[in-house]
Amino acid sequence: MTLFQNKFRIESSRIKDFDYSTPSWYYVTINTKNHIYSFGSVKKGKMILSDIGKIVNEEWLRTKKIRINIDLDYYVIMPNHFHGIIILNETGNVETRCGVSLPCQNQNGNKFSKPIANSLSIIINQFKGSVTRWCNKNGHSSFKWQPLFYDHIIRNEKELYKIRKYIADNPLKWEIERENSKNLVL
Repeated sequence: MTLFQNKFRIESSRIKDFDYSTPSWYYVTINTKNHIYSFGSVKKGKMILSDIGKIVNEEWLRTKKIRINIDLDYYVIMPNHFHGIIILNETGNVETRCGVSLPCQNQNGNKFSKPIANSLSIIINQFKGSVTRWCNKNGHSSFKWQPLFYDHIIRNEKELYKIRKYIADNPLKWEIERENSKNLVL
């Protein structure tokens, strides 16, 4: 952790010099602010979506519809977070550019360039923004996302299998973990 503007800040897990608009498979986790249960509840190993959870589902699926270079794989919406695999495919644009989280010096001396359309950060921020706008228009103005998100570049089939299994098993594990935490004697 580092100190930034008198606040502790966790260092980014992003890979230095990696362009996050590069075609690859990415695993993402996005949390609600303060881990508030906004998306529904888990009953008998199944996620029961709230109105906000249904919008999260709709907006995630819409992400593929509005971007030709994206495919979606396994995903799950949990009471206070979301896990998903997103695949960025080639866009046909072969020009070299500075990307989101790719250091470069621009004419203003800034370390990072402007965000690149269809980069992972932009896609996730637009997804989060769509859900937030719906919430604000529909009586859920207290809903907030955690500012950042976790990402992991999936490097091989073994990792993909483990992540898919984790996503698929998440609702069942949720109930088991909650039940076990109630039974802990401190």
